Parts: sequence; C-alpha cells; structure tokens
Amino acid sequence: MRQSTVGMLAVGVVLAGAVIWQAVGQTGPRRQTTCPITGHAIDPGTSPHVDWEGQRIYFASEATAQEFRHDPDAVFETFEKQNVRLENVETTCPVSGEALTGIAANGPVISYKGRTIRFCCPDCPGKFEVDPSRYLAGMPGEQVASR
Repeated sequence: MRQSTVGMLAVGVVLAGAVIWQAVGQTGPRRQTTCPITGHAIDPGTSPHVDWEGQRIYFASEATAQEFRHDPDAVFETFEKQNVRLENVETTCPVSGEALTGIAANGPVISYKGRTIRFCCPDCPGKFEVDPSRYLAGMPGEQVASR
C-alpha cells in the first residue's frame, strides 16, 4: 500500500510539473515569428528587417517595413500586447554608454512598450524609466524623426 501511495504521489508531482511548465511556456515572452503588418510568417535569415531603437524587427517585405516607419509605436504596442520579445541589437548600455560585454552582458533587461532594453548594471533601468525618450533616441538603428 505504501509503494502504491508513493507511486501515485510521484505521478501527481510529474503531472503538476507538466501543467506548470505548460502554463509558463504559454505566458512567457515569445520570439517574433510573423510580420507585424501582414501577419505572414517571417524568416530571420531571409526576411527584410529594420533596426529601430535597439530592436531588430522582421517584415514580410520592404513595403511593410516602410509602412512600419509611418507609425512604429503602433507596431511596438502590438508586440507588447502579444508578449513578443524582439531581437535586441544594443551593444552599449543606453544610460551609461558602457559596452554590454563581460559582466555587463548579463546585466538587467526590461520590457518597455514592446521593446527589450538591456543595461549594464542594476542602477541604469531606474534612470532610463525617468526619461525613456532621451535614452531611446540614442539607441542603435533608425529613430522617430521628431526626436
């Protein structure tokens, strides 16, 4: 009887772990797999892309990439709602300017309005959040013309 109880307990633990793993997998950030304009599948190896404020965004065509440039914030809002984590192309911390290599390569990462922002140390995210537009303007890639 004792072996039967232990066996049932073990099966319960495995099933509970599978349910938790599945729930985490569904709610965590996911990679970009479709064009934000058309919804068509993208291939990071061949699809056109735009680097914008430290993020690499893939598109179904050059025309959809151009459409993105007219209202990038709307596309970033869509990514945020869909919990998509974009490929980050930052090489330096947007606050300190320190290279994101060595120890700094494992610094804090935040999600900000559909963007994934990397920092060199725990002090920088708070400084970023005080004036995000200032720091976004200095990130690699294209920028909004009015900034």
